[in-house]
Amino acid sequence: MVKRVVVALGGNALGDNLTEQMTAVKETSKAIADLIEAGYEVILSHGNGPQVGMIQLAMEELSLSNPEKYPTVPLSVCVAMSQSYIGYDLQNALREELLSRDITQPVATVITQVGVDPKDPAFDRPAKPIGRFMSKEEADQLVKEKNVTVVEDSGRGYRQVVASPKPKEIIEVETIASLIKSGQTVIACGGGGIPVVKEGNHLSGVPAVIDKDFCSELLAELVDADLLIILTAVEKVCVDFGKPTQKELTNVTIDEMKQHAKDGQFAPGSMLPKVEAAIQFAESKPGRKTLITLLEKAKDGILGKTGTTIQQ
Repeated sequence: MVKRVVVALGGNALGDNLTEQMTAVKETSKAIADLIEAGYEVILSHGNGPQVGMIQLAMEELSLSNPEKYPTVPLSVCVAMSQSYIGYDLQNALREELLSRDITQPVATVITQVGVDPKDPAFDRPAKPIGRFMSKEEADQLVKEKNVTVVEDSGRGYRQVVASPKPKEIIEVETIASLIKSGQTVIACGGGGIPVVKEGNHLSGVPAVIDKDFCSELLAELVDADLLIILTAVEKVCVDFGKPTQKELTNVTIDEMKQHAKDGQFAPGSMLPKVEAAIQFAESKPGRKTLITLLEKAKDGILGKTGTTIQQ
């Protein structure tokens, strides 16, 4: 039986702004509490795309109002802010849901730094969307005013993109492991972690956002999880998505999933990183597997009733 599970929450579990988030985490907490109540040891991670973009924009506006009094806030600090306030909402809502079920298990958020390679080629190719969706006119204005990079995002509008280096090291992993061992539900690696590089004994933040699915995969490896659950907006991964030949994937081997990815079946900005992270965890150790599904289907997915499961 699967016992230790890392759950990577997608954007639909958090909403796009503070009001939506406070509503969304209540439903999210019910699904997570279901897993805990069923006896699973759960470690949570989450994205922060809309939130970190919102924070960065607010900090930039503040700085523009009085540059001498309010210096520019680095993106790494904005990531830290997003970890804190998302973690606050999540742990608050989950604690309340657990207590309503007479479960007294503590919930804690760890502000997590994640080491990256300063020579990662991602720094030369910004590709990670953050912030809100914009019209073409709004995007052009943002480029003109702030000299940022924007891209069209899956037909939904334009978004700012930043570098997204691969995670190499989770700095607070021993703290996370200690909290898990003491019986706490831990929220960690929020937004993919605060990206840092080592400069001697100093950790220096860098202007980037790490993909939360790759960071969740590394976290799952380091805490020796049995299962990585990547929650997204679809119940199952599909091939030939949107075509008459569309097919849902249920139980897939690592080699089969690799071939689908090689065939270009998954969009680079959305499903591909989830699939790549899923494959990486499933092949990291015999017996490990990854589940990709909807938040509300997570428990059924663990039981093999739905979702896409990738394993040896």
